[in-house]
Amino acid sequence: MPRFAFSQIDVFTARPGYGNPLALVHGADGLSGEEMQHFAHWTNLSETAFLQPPTAPEADYQVRIFTPKSELPFAGHPTLGSCHGWLAAGGVPKGDFIVQQCQAGLVKLRRDGQRLAFAAPPAAQSDIAPALKSRIAAVLGIAAAEILATRQLSATRPGWTGVLLKDRAAVLALRPDFVALGELELGVVAPHGADGVDFEVRGFVNDVGGEDPVTGSLNAGLARWLIGAGIAPSRYVAAQGTALGRAGRVHVAHEDGEFWIGGESVEVISGTLVL
Repeated sequence: MPRFAFSQIDVFTARPGYGNPLALVHGADGLSGEEMQHFAHWTNLSETAFLQPPTAPEADYQVRIFTPKSELPFAGHPTLGSCHGWLAAGGVPKGDFIVQQCQAGLVKLRRDGQRLAFAAPPAAQSDIAPALKSRIAAVLGIAAAEILATRQLSATRPGWTGVLLKDRAAVLALRPDFVALGELELGVVAPHGADGVDFEVRGFVNDVGGEDPVTGSLNAGLARWLIGAGIAPSRYVAAQGTALGRAGRVHVAHEDGEFWIGGESVEVISGTLVL
């Protein structure tokens, strides 16, 4: 049976067990999409990624990303985790930036001290319908008046809807109704203001089992909204995963028109995978 190098990487943390784990299969160009999906379902992690040689000449590597249920064109924590794993396995970028190829296109990454950061792909944002706000309030178990603002963060999947609450305590107190959540993907955020953290974030999506520990794509959408609306400064730190016993930290920077979403990663498992 085929054997593959395998690693499990905790993303958005330097402390094993406190971020969002990513299963990463190296040299996966011999696997079919069906085999990748089956393995991602078996790991039951929010995402599993598969490294392959690039087909775009400017890319350094290619990655395919799967939840337990479906393939994603792009996702944030698999982007950082895959890049960490690729570099740790001896990958050398062709230029000043690392260039990842995925189904959403080419994604640029950079080293930022001990962290890696990706340039968030462009995403159109829009207002939401008033009826959706009422539904969101019911899902979250709060009064509609407690929602200070909302924003549709992306027109494509993951189709996150951003929800702004008054403070960290309000975010951490949420007990959403996941049956009522249905197909919605809700990212809830509020000011934090302590321990070097500016915002508290939670991400609710049934496709990854309910609550995602730390979410790069959500934080990318939130950054465009919060910075663009003047709610956040051009550089800030978000905490995510607190309600799950994690301590994820997402470092955001808006520079020269790019939204950089970064964090530390640490390998916690390495070995050989038999498929």
